[in-house]
Amino acid sequence: MNKFILVGKNIEEIEKFMVDNNQSKYRARQIFNWLYLKSADSYDKMTDLPVSTRELLKEKTLINSIFIKDKQISKDGTIKFLFELSDGNYAEAVLMRFDNRANLTACISTQVGCPMGCLFCATAKLGFVRNLNTEEIIQQIFLIQSDTGLKVTNIVYMGQGEPLLNFDNLMSSIKIFRECFQIGARRITVSTCGIIPGIEKLAELNFQSTLAISLHAADNEKRKQIMPVSKKYSFDNLIETLKKYTNMTSRRVTIEYVLMKDINDSTQDAKNLAYAIAKLKCNVNLIIYNQNEKSDYKKPLRENVLKFKYILEASGKKVTIRLERGSDIDAACGQLSAKMKNV
Repeated sequence: MNKFILVGKNIEEIEKFMVDNNQSKYRARQIFNWLYLKSADSYDKMTDLPVSTRELLKEKTLINSIFIKDKQISKDGTIKFLFELSDGNYAEAVLMRFDNRANLTACISTQVGCPMGCLFCATAKLGFVRNLNTEEIIQQIFLIQSDTGLKVTNIVYMGQGEPLLNFDNLMSSIKIFRECFQIGARRITVSTCGIIPGIEKLAELNFQSTLAISLHAADNEKRKQIMPVSKKYSFDNLIETLKKYTNMTSRRVTIEYVLMKDINDSTQDAKNLAYAIAKLKCNVNLIIYNQNEKSDYKKPLRENVLKFKYILEASGKKVTIRLERGSDIDAACGQLSAKMKNV
């Protein structure tokens, strides 16, 4: 018998299950609260449910269908989770803490592996296996919360995979995060390497969460060398699509730019980027490259990072340098490769 998986279902779906099994409809709200507000990972913790109801749930449902296979904690407090899926595949998520901030940000995955082939990214070396379904996306946050006892306040779709190539499950998971986990739209960020049809869909939906674009080069030829996506969706077309997106949604986008030594970190690269995004409503997030064993790229010199930032700021853009988190456990940007600590 295929059991009914609870985490990932909305209140109406849980109500229907309860009624179909001759249970009081209002019990669904109790279950809903235990799952989404208290992250209860055991039926026995649902103490306001009758024993008979808990026994029914044990017989016919599963709270979650994915499980924590491995967990690593960085010296900076970042936690990387390796999840085992029901088919034996793996996905990763990262919980990040920042000093003097109340927010807890979880970076989650949307695919097993990734099809995009970006040369600097460890995840790309895994290749693409499959999309995660909505429940598998949702359960990453549920398991992080139930394991740590902490409340995730911000979600970034920046883990393994290209979110806009799993569009329907992406959007349904955002709906559940907003309605069930009570995480506001402005606290959710979706990162894409530039899937133009997906960006156009988001614009049509008047998407109000943050859209982040992994750009990493300021012209199509250089971008094609490190990001094969530019062979299909050119740099110029991407920038024009983003301009239309910001006009339709009245939302700024975030430009993500990984700085790699002697690849894209020169003064001329900075000037080219400033020119390319001059008329785009955006902020810029500079990311210092995180070295990994699957790539030969190197970290940029600190002085080059600061020069790059200065040139962009002088052009009128708001620029931040992303804090490096979890690099000692391969949990930083571009390092996720679904490996266990002793493998």
